[in-house]
This record gives sequence, structure tokens and C-alpha cells, in this order.
Amino acid sequence: MSDGNIIHIRNMVCPRCIKAVKQILSDLHISTESVSLGEVVLSEPLSGAQRRQLYEILKEEGFELLDDGRTVLINKIKTMLIEIVRYDTQVPAGMKLSEYLSRKLGRDYSYMSNLFTNIEGCTIEKYFIRLRIERVKELLVYDELSLSEIAYKLNFSSVAHLSSQFKKETGISPSAFKKLSGHERLSLDKIVTRRNKNE
Repeated sequence: MSDGNIIHIRNMVCPRCIKAVKQILSDLHISTESVSLGEVVLSEPLSGAQRRQLYEILKEEGFELLDDGRTVLINKIKTMLIEIVRYDTQVPAGMKLSEYLSRKLGRDYSYMSNLFTNIEGCTIEKYFIRLRIERVKELLVYDELSLSEIAYKLNFSSVAHLSSQFKKETGISPSAFKKLSGHERLSLDKIVTRRNKNE
């Protein structure tokens, strides 16, 4: 399988996104071997016309076909972090997030970190915290787990650690958030862009 058979798509953050992209590809009669978060393995490379058509349709549906190598790498980092937070993908015990990403992606972490910060306007670590806080919000709204269970599930060192991170990000405590009627939450692909790039 050549690199020409692999395409990368931004904003694929959930199973519904995979289903939507599969449908788009099917409608365009583009044959695939697999479709996963952020990545599609094609049966054969796209023609120029197919690529242009796919780009336009994906854009209409809120996705983006990626071509630039640096942007593809950023998308892979985001996808891996989303998988850790959303789908309980486990980082091996005792391994730092930086080492995990570096091993999985085969790139030097300092390079990835600098690239991510320059393009996205925040660090990988800050983005990961924001993902985790949005997941905490979701679990609080579902009201199926206690705060200590949520802390354990999302690998916070303690409830106090979760609460302090939550308050730092949202300005309120988890218990105060639960009492709100509106429950302001963001889709995962919008998290980085909501903050000032100077932080």
C-alpha cells in the first residue's frame, strides 16, 4: 500500500463522523479498505478530479481533506488525544504522554510540540487538558458516574486535581457546572480555536 492510498481528513472526531465520511465516499463511488478517525485507506489513489470533488463535498459537511504534511501530523496528534479521552485508549502505565505520542507517530516530541504550538496557538498539553475537561462536562451531564469515578476514568491524580483543572478552565467547580441548566459544551474539533493564542 502506497502513501497515495491514504488520505487524511480533519474534524473526524466521532463514530458519526466516520459514518458520514463513508457515505460521502460511497456516493462518489470511491472504494476504500478502511475508514477510521482522521484517516481513510483507499483501494486505489484518487484522480485529480476525484480529489477536487471530494475536497468540496467534505468542506460542505464540515470536514477538510488535508494535503500539507505538517497539517496531517497535527491532525494525527489531535486524533490520538481524542482517542485517549473519548475511547479510553490507554497510555501504558508509567509512560508520559510525550513519549507515547513520539513512539506512536515516530517523530521527535519537541518537533511535534513546537509545530503544534505554532500552528494551533496552544501547547499539546493544554489542548489535552481542554479535551479532558470537555469529557468531564459530558460525563457530569450524563450523571452516571461519581466525580471520583470520573477522575479515575480520565487519569486525574485525584478529585482535587480534577476540580482544580476544571475550575481553571471553566471558572466554576464541577458541582456548580452540574447545577447549570445550559451546560455549555463544545464539539471536540472546536476546542483549540476558542482561546486566545497568546496564552
